[in-house]
Formats: sequence, C-alpha cells, structure tokens
Amino acid sequence: MAEKPLSSPPAPPAAPGSPLARAERFVWLTARVLEQRRFAYHFLRGGADAVETALSAYLDEDGGYGHALEPDLRGPVSQPLHTAHALRVLDSIGRCGGLRVERICRYLTAVSTHEGALPAIHPSQRGYPSAPFVPVVDDPPGELLSTGPVVGVLHRNQVWHAWLFRATEFCWTAVESLEKSHPYEVQAAVAFLDSAPDRPRARAAADRLGRLVREQRLAVLDPDHPEDFPVADGYAPGEHHYPHDYARVPDSLARDWFTDEELSRSLDFLAAEQAEDGGWPIRWRAWAPGSALEWRPIVTIEALRTLRAHGRPVDG
Repeated sequence: MAEKPLSSPPAPPAAPGSPLARAERFVWLTARVLEQRRFAYHFLRGGADAVETALSAYLDEDGGYGHALEPDLRGPVSQPLHTAHALRVLDSIGRCGGLRVERICRYLTAVSTHEGALPAIHPSQRGYPSAPFVPVVDDPPGELLSTGPVVGVLHRNQVWHAWLFRATEFCWTAVESLEKSHPYEVQAAVAFLDSAPDRPRARAAADRLGRLVREQRLAVLDPDHPEDFPVADGYAPGEHHYPHDYARVPDSLARDWFTDEELSRSLDFLAAEQAEDGGWPIRWRAWAPGSALEWRPIVTIEALRTLRAHGRPVDG
C-alpha cells in the first residue's frame, strides 16, 4: 500500500449517524493514540508517519515490541504476539520493509524455537499480568498461531531473511498436517497461505482447510442460529467465528470456502454488531477492564476495514 502524500486534503465528513461517524466518536472517546492514528490513516486521510511514530512507543531495544501493544499481554517485555501486531500495523500503512523490519527479524530469530517457529508466549512474560487463556510456560513450543501471520506479512512485503526459510517450512508442515483445529489457528493458517510464495501449493492447502472448516463447523453459516455451531474448547461462551473472520478481503483464499449468500449474511451480521456507543464488541473472554477497553477500538477499525473491503458502505 502506497504511503499517502502529506498534502492530502482532509476527508469529507461521514454522514451523521453513519457507521463511520459513530465509530469515529467512539475512537476519539476511548482509543489509544495508536488506534486514533490508525483510524485517521484508514478513514480520514491521515498520514503514515503519525501511525509509525505512535507505534514506535511500543518498540523495545531488542527489536521486538512490548508494552501491551497486544492488549492481553501486559508489561514492557517484547513478545511474538506484540511483534506480529506491529507488523500488521506496518503492513497496513505500507511501511513493512527496510531497517525496521530487519531489526524485527533479528528479534524473531532470537526468540524462535529450534525448528524456527515462534512460541505464542515467550517465558519473559512471567511476572507480568497476562490473560489466563495465554499461559506462560518455561519451554514453549513453536505454534502456527503465532508464526503463520508473521511469515505471511513478511512474504507479502517481499522481505527476505534467513529466519523466513525455516519458519516458512514450519508453517507448511503445520498447515498441511492439520486434522482438527480451532478458529484462531485457522485464521493464522489463512494469513500464511494468502501470501505464501508457492501459490499452487497454497491453493491446494486452502481447499483442504476449507473442507475441514465446514466439516468441523468452525464458521457460523447461519448468524440467526449460532447455537447450532460448536464453540471450541477453551473459548468463551458465544465466542463464535463467521465467514468474514476468515475471508477478511475478497481475494483471500478463504473466500472460496463460502457461498455468496453465506458471506453476505456474515457481513450483515458484522454490520449489525456495531454497538450503541459506536464501537464493535469483543467476542472473547474479557479478563481485565483495561484490556477490553483497549481491544474494542482495534476490533472497530478492523470491522470497518472488512466491511469496506467487501464493498459495504460505512460512511453514508
């Protein structure tokens, strides 16, 4: 994505009462500076420099990111999940390259397992608050959940680094051996497959993964009856996932998993989820007031981006 010129005129105001106008008020009332800057970039013609400056506050000396950038992990230490979040932000503003990403790759190399994969939580988190559903262990295994999205972002931005070779092979092995999964792991697999360099192999893996999603009913295909679809083990009550959670953009390989009608109902549901205060809710377990408050603007920005990517009007 190309950087917006500094001289871009202000965006015209969204129609009063529109989803975008209501979300804008919610963001100004509740969001961290980073999410305020991101909202301005995506919807108000704000600049990329402001986003990157806000993101730099979370950067640690080791090249990773910490300081609760991913709100469910508190404390100052760098973590793979924080760093994956930072890469997604940089990717979204067209800044995922150069020395900043070289520094990130050095951090990823340092915290990887012997097979080149990223643990979900590095043991350095011990002693700082974190959500109970992300336990800290002394010798964590590498996981597709944390590795797939990072590898996908780096490939999409044509980053080449020695760490990527082993990490990519780990992702292929993990994705192609999945027999039973859960929604967040599937999302990580899609993030990898959507940008994996071997496109025929990615399409074949995605076709198989889509059949698994439907067979194991990992996507709610009828939003009027979510109770007909199981909630994964360890998830909060009602923590369902929908077609739009997998196919966030129309050219995602996950788009072919769903019919036009199924995706349309899913997007209708997403649009209707906007709360009275203008923000979107989180569906997972809220374990601390601060983390829930910080997550909602992030979720709100992503909901608007998903709706807009699929051609749904958000500003009128």
